[in-house]
Amino acid sequence: MCRIFGFRSVMQSGVHRSLVSADNALMLQSERHPDGWGVAYYVANAPHVIKSASAAVSDHLFRHVSGIVTSETVLAHIRKATQGELSTINTHPFQFGAWVFAHNGNVRGFATIRDKLVARVPPILRRFILGNTDSEVLFYLILGKMAQRHELHRPGFPLADVASAVRDALAEVESLAGPCCADNEGSPSETYLTFVLTNGHVMLGHQGGKQLYFSAHKQRCPERDTCAFFAPECERPPPPDRGFVSHLIFSSEPLHGDNVWTPLAPGDMVGADGRMQMQRFRAGEPVDRRTH
Repeated sequence: MCRIFGFRSVMQSGVHRSLVSADNALMLQSERHPDGWGVAYYVANAPHVIKSASAAVSDHLFRHVSGIVTSETVLAHIRKATQGELSTINTHPFQFGAWVFAHNGNVRGFATIRDKLVARVPPILRRFILGNTDSEVLFYLILGKMAQRHELHRPGFPLADVASAVRDALAEVESLAGPCCADNEGSPSETYLTFVLTNGHVMLGHQGGKQLYFSAHKQRCPERDTCAFFAPECERPPPPDRGFVSHLIFSSEPLHGDNVWTPLAPGDMVGADGRMQMQRFRAGEPVDRRTH
C-alpha cells in the first residue's frame, strides 16, 4: 500500500535524506508505490502542501521540494491507490485549515458504505470532501469528532483530545467496515487505518494494521558538538508512556541512519504536543488526559 513519513522537531531541519538520499528513502520506496506523492511542511504556522499524481522516483519536482524543505513539521506520503482514481485531488496529504493527514490503508467495502460514512461527517465539514477516496472521508470523520471537543483552528489543540477523537472516529468506521486487520501482509481489500495527523504543533500517529514505526532519539547525534538545540534527550530513550523529546519521527519503514526505531502495535498511538511532550496511547486503554 502507501508509505508515510512524518517529522516533528524542536528545530527546523531539512528532510532531503529521509525523502531522497537514504538507502530506503521515500523516493526509492515509490518504485513500489507509484500512484502519486505529496509533501506538507509548515512556514509561520501555515501548511504548504505540494502534491502530484506522478511517481516520486521519476518526478523532478519531488527532488526539488525535498531539497528545499526546512521546517519543524513535515508530513510526506507516497501513494499506492486502493480507492479512487489517480489524480492530484485524491493524493495525500489532505488538508483542512492547519490540519494535514496522510493514510496508509483501506476501508473494506468502501463503495457500499461511503454514503453512510459521509453522512456522519458534520455538514459544515462535509462540503470540503472533494475526492472519492476512503482516506479523505476518514480525515473528515476525525475532524468532526475533534470539532466536538474544541474549535479546530485552536493552535493549542490538546494531544489527548486528538487521540480521543481518533478513537471515536475509528469506532464509527469499524462499526460499518469491520475491525482493522492486524496482519501487515493481509489482503489489501481488508480494513487498515494507519495514518499520521498534524496541525504543525500537535502530531499523532496511529497503527491501524499497516506497520508504523516511530523514533524519538538517536544512537548518537552526528551534530551533537555543533547543534545549538542538542540536549540529553536527543540520545536518551524517552519514558515508555510520557516525556519530553527533541524530535518525533514516523515512518512506514525504519529509515537507515542514526535514529532508533520502535514499531507501534496495532491500535497504538503516539503523539507529541506543541511543547514536544510525547505521549503513548495503548490499544484498549483509556486516553490519559493528565497534563504535566
